[in-house]
Amino acid sequence: MILEVAHLDVVPGRSAEFEAAFGEAESVISASPGFVGLELKRCVERPDAYLLLVRWETLEDHTVGFREGPLYPRWRELLHHFYDPFPVVEHYA
Repeated sequence: MILEVAHLDVVPGRSAEFEAAFGEAESVISASPGFVGLELKRCVERPDAYLLLVRWETLEDHTVGFREGPLYPRWRELLHHFYDPFPVVEHYA
């Protein structure tokens, strides 16, 4: 199993909008082959910061199957405009 880790810095004041959009985005990513589960945690000290943890069966399920697949454009449309700066994503075994 692979753990995808992303620190998400949301544009200040847009956290409520981000969380609403993430609700829809979760249904998008969860339909991707190899998706196992996810957690989204809001930072206590910085309320516009989040930690996203996504579990995948393999690295390729995320990097190829999801990012290069038909579901990713909707994920991007729902969420990418909330980030400043754009998050760095890392994978752990």
